[in-house]
Formats: sequence, structure tokens, C-alpha cells
Amino acid sequence: MDHASDREIVGIVLAAGAGSRLDPLNSVRPKPLCPIGNVALLDLAIDRVLRHTAAVAVNLHHGAEEILDHLERTRAVNDSEVHVSVEKPEALGTAGAIANLLPWIDGRDVLVVNADAWSTDPLDGLLASRNPDRVTVLAHETDAFGPTIGVVASVLPWSFVRDLKPVPTGLYEVVWRNAHEAGVLDVVRSGLPFVDCGTPGDYLRANMFAVGFIGESIIDPSATISERARVSGSVIGPGAVIEGSVTGSVVWAYQVVGIDEALDGMIRATPEITLRPTPHDV
Repeated sequence: MDHASDREIVGIVLAAGAGSRLDPLNSVRPKPLCPIGNVALLDLAIDRVLRHTAAVAVNLHHGAEEILDHLERTRAVNDSEVHVSVEKPEALGTAGAIANLLPWIDGRDVLVVNADAWSTDPLDGLLASRNPDRVTVLAHETDAFGPTIGVVASVLPWSFVRDLKPVPTGLYEVVWRNAHEAGVLDVVRSGLPFVDCGTPGDYLRANMFAVGFIGESIIDPSATISERARVSGSVIGPGAVIEGSVTGSVVWAYQVVGIDEALDGMIRATPEITLRPTPHDV
């Protein structure tokens, strides 16, 4: 009998999207490099996958050069090796990206996550539920499949990916929906926090979740907090200088909050870009 747990699995972190809904933050850095709790979304996704397999690939398109530089610096620090697939001349979508990696996958099952989603789910339940003949989807707070579910991660057996084509296509359209209609898709419910960081409001919300787990502000050791400054429930990036008040906000690396400033529910990405997400964004 073919036990799924006995089958070799690889991890793929999807990171090629433009992240246009995150504008203007995506104009400062590629969406996968936007930090949650001072750690890039991409790094958080890779770390979650590395808990289950040492074979990890990342697909790139938008912001590829900057992300490649980031991955090289990360590899130098933690000695992790990530296989990289750069898609040219166009992004291939979530299914096309996997097809483009078929020679590397080489008959193994696939654990796939999105680099632009933040989650605390360790994926243990998903991996324990994998079936060699069925697609498994880990969904946020539901066990019912549909087009609007928040997909935390998915396991795709080799038999479901080997015939994919490296053309722009999505997993929902060519794998998940078909498997569901054929009765060979299982949905595993995740009750843990999950945020698809699609908009500035979503991005801020994910950071506030991260702060909540710590129980206090997340302040990089290299940041400077003046004696008169007030920081509460916020994320302060490397090299930032805080002289004023920061509440429920995110301050990116090397940004300054002046003595007369009060950030409340805001994101400071550059001296020119300080956002207060609107209710529509959230």
C-alpha cells in the first residue's frame, strides 16, 4: 500500500506575483520582501516549508533581481539552499509555475504555499492528512471547498502535476477545481491566524497579529528609541529612529519618526510614503 507519508515531498513557495493591490508599498520593495514582524514574508514562508522538506524552490518574476539578492544574503547567513525558477518573459501563474519546475520536482509530491500570505499554521495537520491519490488543501476556518476560501497551503501528488503545462494558469482552475469535481480533493481546516496580505490594510493586520503573539512591540535591536518616544503595539524595523509616538503601526527599516509626529494605525515605508489604511483596505 502506498502511504503518503512514505513518499518524498518538495516545497514550492510561489513568489512571482506583482502585488499590485499592495500599492504603494510594492513600489518600495517586492511584495514577498515586505516584512511581518521584521521578517520578510518570503523568509517566513520558506521557513514553514523547511520544517517538512529540505528541497525547496521559489518561483520569481516581478522584482526577481531584488529577491535573488535577498535570497543570496539569506543563504550566506543561514546556509540554506533554495532552488530558484525565474519566469521569463511573463509570469506563469500558480499552476504554470509548478509546471515550469517539473524537471526539478522529478516525480515527487509538492507542498505549495504563497509567499504573500502570512500564517502561523505549522502545516503539520496538512502533511498528516496527505493522500497519495488525492489533492489536499489546507483552508482558513473552513472545510468546504470553494473559489473564495483562504488557501493556507496545499499538497499535490505527482500524478496531479506531471501533466501541467508551463503557460499562465492557476491552481484553482486546473487542479483544485477539477480534483473537487472528480471527488478527489480533501479540505483540512486551519483555525490558526491567516492573512492574505493583498492590501496595505491586510499587511498592517498581519503585523498586528505578529505583535499580539509577542505581547508587546517588536523592535529591532538596531533601532533607536529616544527617551521621550512612546512605542505601543507596533513593529519597528532595523535602524529606525523613533523620537515621537508610534501606536499600532509599522515603521520600516531606517525610517525616522520625528519628535512632533504621532503614528497611529499607520505604515511608514519611506520618508514620502506613510499610509493609514482605509476601512476599504482592511
